[in-house]
Amino acid sequence: MSSENSPADDENSSADDARQVWDVVVVGAGPAGASAAYAAAVTGRRVLLLEKAELPRYKTCGGGIIGPSRDALPPGFELPFRDRVHAVTFSNNGRFTRTRRSRQMLFGLINRPEFDQQLVEHAQKAGAELRTGVTVQRVEQHGSAVPDRRTVAVVLQGGETLLARVVVGADGSASRIGAHVGVKLDQVDLGLEAEIPVPETVAEDWKGRVLIDWGPMPGSYGWVFPKGDTLTVGVISARGEGAATKRYLEDFIGRLGLAGFEPSISSGHLTRCRADDSPLSRGRVLVCGDAAGLLEPWTREGISFALRSGRLAGEWAVRIAEAHDAVDARRQALNYAFAIKAGLGVEMSVGKRLLTLFERRPGLFHAALTGFRPAWRSFTDITRGRTTLGELIRSHPMAQRALTAVDRRQAATAGPVSEPVAESVAEESGS
Repeated sequence: MSSENSPADDENSSADDARQVWDVVVVGAGPAGASAAYAAAVTGRRVLLLEKAELPRYKTCGGGIIGPSRDALPPGFELPFRDRVHAVTFSNNGRFTRTRRSRQMLFGLINRPEFDQQLVEHAQKAGAELRTGVTVQRVEQHGSAVPDRRTVAVVLQGGETLLARVVVGADGSASRIGAHVGVKLDQVDLGLEAEIPVPETVAEDWKGRVLIDWGPMPGSYGWVFPKGDTLTVGVISARGEGAATKRYLEDFIGRLGLAGFEPSISSGHLTRCRADDSPLSRGRVLVCGDAAGLLEPWTREGISFALRSGRLAGEWAVRIAEAHDAVDARRQALNYAFAIKAGLGVEMSVGKRLLTLFERRPGLFHAALTGFRPAWRSFTDITRGRTTLGELIRSHPMAQRALTAVDRRQAATAGPVSEPVAESVAEESGS
């Protein structure tokens, strides 16, 4: 607890120690959870970070670190870059290939096990305690396990119960904490990825350059991210096209001349975007990152959303932990939701509209990025963190008009949308 507590706070602190009540319990030690734990711990609060896996662990992820991700990192964090990108090759389903280059770095590439581990270490140095190999079964805000209205019970697999003043759910896209909060989704995509070790001659050809390929299914695309002697090759498309997505990855690898190399890891992952009216809290429980469905809908970029929402969740969790009644806790939770929606929510809204346009006219995006200098400049400004999607649209009347036209067409053709039904990655990928 903070050293500036009043005598009454000291009494509460002693009681909390006896009952082992944490100020903040964070569930999930990915970028969102580690950021939340760090933000809460630097205030001097007692923070527990829970992770079901042993660290470091692999995560399906391209590993691109753009400007907003870099700017959201803790002070003194040194990025473990595997490569620095100065060139992007664009293709439209394998055709019309063109490479654009930049003297300045566009973004960096990391391996998630190293990156996530380093984030957790920063949270620990700030004072957070880490427990790995534990699975959270559920959280309870009422009932016999909860001693008072200021406390949340975190029930672990095996029956152990932890107590906290506030819980932050950062337990991924299939979040149990998200289910407790009632997170609603309106976009689910399937990403498939292969980590392919390659000879030095092949690695050298890709050094400093990534490939982005606009795919054959609406809204789909593929990527090649070089990381030393390994290429991260992946594709993503809307859920429900599992067999076609798997075929796209196989064809993509084949035409790149990489089919003869055995992947060290092949994996799949469902990414989930929140609905506009989806809650971000329930009582003294907050969600952030993938658990909240926070990612950019067009590119499905999630690391910057995880880092930024995690930091906000940690900051507001401290305020909720200090709240002495439900009204004050609710007020702070609403402030957290407002902070998310005013920043990340605006970017998601623009990304959703861009995805709609991209699904209909991928060739237009390809032509703009490869042949229209202002479009390329906007791409580089976003990757470097000089602007955001929201700021970009606000400052470009032509882009505003294009997205307004998309909105009108979408409204004219809108019909009822069914709720997504949970499906496994294995079913989606046809394995």
